[in-house]
Amino acid sequence: MDNKELVDYWLKTTEHDYKTMLGLYRIKRFADSLFYGHIVLEKILKAHVVYETKQNAPFSHDLFLLAKSLKEVNWDSQQLDLLDDVNRFKIRSRYPDIKLKFYKYCTA
Repeated sequence: MDNKELVDYWLKTTEHDYKTMLGLYRIKRFADSLFYGHIVLEKILKAHVVYETKQNAPFSHDLFLLAKSLKEVNWDSQQLDLLDDVNRFKIRSRYPDIKLKFYKYCTA
């Protein structure tokens, strides 16, 4: 894929995931909605990384790391703190011992 196709891929799949996120939110599946919210932000950042660097995005789910890899964006500390906070939702709480605690944390 060339760079334009790769950027388009990230943004097109983001649209689908965003709709999924909203649907999950409407039915009060907050943990799953937040997981998809993380994916949406990750894909948007990856699209920007590809656009800026003309290379594939790193194989990382870390929003903070992706954001910091962008040289053309001047992030303020509040924005970076938010991305760091959203990173908590990337695990989708797959681990049974923390799953119920995680669900209680994920509210509207």
